[in-house]
Amino acid sequence: MKLIRTTGAEAAAMSQAHAGAFEPSWREDEFEDLLEGEGVYGFLALTDGPDQTPLGVILCRVAAEEMEVLTIGVAPKARRKGVAKALLAVGLEAALSRGARECFLEVAVDNPGAIRLYESLGFRRKGVRRGYYDRGQEGLTDAAVMRLDLAGA
Repeated sequence: MKLIRTTGAEAAAMSQAHAGAFEPSWREDEFEDLLEGEGVYGFLALTDGPDQTPLGVILCRVAAEEMEVLTIGVAPKARRKGVAKALLAVGLEAALSRGARECFLEVAVDNPGAIRLYESLGFRRKGVRRGYYDRGQEGLTDAAVMRLDLAGA
């Protein structure tokens, strides 16, 4: 697996990786716009070799001393292989270098695998956003708000 820092040039690959993880997914132009924002950065996980298929994506924002994970997603075939953990590691490292002291993210309450991963890294639940994720015909799903103290991580 190869990790690369992204720019607008990788927006199509970011969108492809996101589409492999989420429905609905973010479009290429949405990634381009976000990457132009103040304090926003991202990373892609790609397969090794000449094809470099996107395996996962993380997009983050640092403002003042806070980092927010805007999105993180891993293709189903690449899950439970350390991709999300690697993406979080580089995202958190970049946040620390930008002066962030804490990290926040939202995760669907019905995603126990992701919650376990975040808790294993030191994230703790700090609240709930009711009806945060729209699952179409399935209705709305709550999000757990999680926080990590980067000074102690």
